[in-house]
Amino acid sequence: MSRSRWAVALRALLIFIAWSTWMSEEFSPFDPAESAEAGQYDRPARNPHQSRSVVIAKHGIVATSHPLAAQAGLDILKRGGNAADAAITVNAMLGLVEPMSCGIGGDVFVIYWDNKTKTLSGLNGSGRSPHSISRKVFRDKGLDEIPINGPLAWSVPGCVDGWEMVRKRFGTLAFKDLLADPIKTAEEGFPVSEIIGRSWAGSRAVLAEWPDSARTYLPGGQAPRIGQVFTNPDLAWSYRQIAEHGRDAFYTGEVAGRIVDFSKDNGGFFSMKDFADHHGDWIDPVSTSYRGHDIWELPPNGQGIAALQMLNVLEHHDIKSLGHNSAEHIHLFVEAKKLAFADRARFYADPDFGKLPTTELISKEYGRKQNARVDLKRAATDVPTGDPKLEHGDTVYLTVVDKDRNCCSFIQSNYHGFGSKVVPGKVGFCLQNRGQLFALDDEHLNRLEPHKRPFHTIIPAFVTRDGKPWLCFGLMGGDMQPQGHVQVLMNIIDFGMNVQQAGDAARIRHIGSATPTGRPADAKGGFVALETAVPAESIRTLQQLGHRIVRAPGSFGGYQAIRIDHENGVLHGATEPRKDGAAVGY
Repeated sequence: MSRSRWAVALRALLIFIAWSTWMSEEFSPFDPAESAEAGQYDRPARNPHQSRSVVIAKHGIVATSHPLAAQAGLDILKRGGNAADAAITVNAMLGLVEPMSCGIGGDVFVIYWDNKTKTLSGLNGSGRSPHSISRKVFRDKGLDEIPINGPLAWSVPGCVDGWEMVRKRFGTLAFKDLLADPIKTAEEGFPVSEIIGRSWAGSRAVLAEWPDSARTYLPGGQAPRIGQVFTNPDLAWSYRQIAEHGRDAFYTGEVAGRIVDFSKDNGGFFSMKDFADHHGDWIDPVSTSYRGHDIWELPPNGQGIAALQMLNVLEHHDIKSLGHNSAEHIHLFVEAKKLAFADRARFYADPDFGKLPTTELISKEYGRKQNARVDLKRAATDVPTGDPKLEHGDTVYLTVVDKDRNCCSFIQSNYHGFGSKVVPGKVGFCLQNRGQLFALDDEHLNRLEPHKRPFHTIIPAFVTRDGKPWLCFGLMGGDMQPQGHVQVLMNIIDFGMNVQQAGDAARIRHIGSATPTGRPADAKGGFVALETAVPAESIRTLQQLGHRIVRAPGSFGGYQAIRIDHENGVLHGATEPRKDGAAVGY
């Protein structure tokens, strides 16, 4: 046989050996006894409970609910910007590509870790009610609550001022750099993604009631189809005003002028004074400890401390031994939530309008008292407010960590989908309906008053361990937010899940607690909504304990997280599988 034929034969033999080895390793006969173990092979990282692999990067990670926004933020990091810079760009891009959830017509809250000074700062970027509005306006109209849609639900948008506060204190780049990509994309257009597209279509009828809303968001009279390229030249104009003239373009310039003119013509109460008087506030985050970790939230007028109150109850129980999403685990969680939300309904409001018992509510002593109220054998059907002993009287979440380990936990919202549903003239964005969360009860702490901040649902979160940043995370979704924060933390700290698995795991949402508007709680204890992966055995036992179980697809929030791995000098990023988003790093 010639040398060439020997070479061909040898090559064939080697290929056969490699193929045989591969087949024996990957396609061995199925053994039912090994099915549970084998099931881990069909998911990322051989984990049957995880939708995708954790994103692990050395220099920086951006995680949010749309890939274009995440990529825009990563581009800022690669160009030398830091976490503050990238967060602003991401938010501006989200206001374009996910307009039902966020935009410069809404408010913003931030927790920021500055690694140079080793300090944690909180930003309350929520706006206030008009100076000229009052509860009498609604009494005269025969209304016992504030409408969800329309100008009566407006409060001044705090987003752009919040951008400037974050940029001025922590950022390194100018607005013209931060808004360049969103402006270009607004003019050139972007393809509408799947989940966002379905949400968009659901708002078509109510957007059509307002001519400027229809012109902006319903091209050809219809919501854009999934995959259709959508442009928003009016939003590009508004962004360009901010890029060229700064935050004042929004509060004292032409953008404010267009909004106020529209308000006067359409039954609103906005004046130029309302916008000129707006300011956000730097505030101190508050915390509680949970099994060696310090959990940080922002104090009211937001609902972040509800998560801390829940954790102060749950720490009295060996959660890990109960088993993830067992009936006992879910029951404890739901009962802790009911207690925290009863307090939320009474005590969470604008601290500028009265002394709030925040310190007392998140104290360990109060947590012990609240835990004593939990009945391990029966679901509570009537949950009165606790006694903190006050002696003295659709959202988006994004997270960014940069190469210097500055961390930005950032949440921004219109409240309902497309907020008030009203685009106020040729500005390219809807105004929020956050004022709908005011109470009209004259005795309620959260009662509507002129130039007051309403109760807020949107909450960023942060975790430190041994004084170092450990987890920068959040979960959007109305009342789901503090519930989601607690579940993610239990998943990671108690059940040992990685950051992606912690977000993928089936969630629980209790529905029916009293609201901060004064409306009563469900007298029968509300409902427990469960995702489909919760075991049937858990459901049966929960029903025996008195819980009313429902399915509520699409109501379990949107999660993003970045864990800082100091030992290896890397970052671990995760994104919500229930949304269109991505975690990207470099």
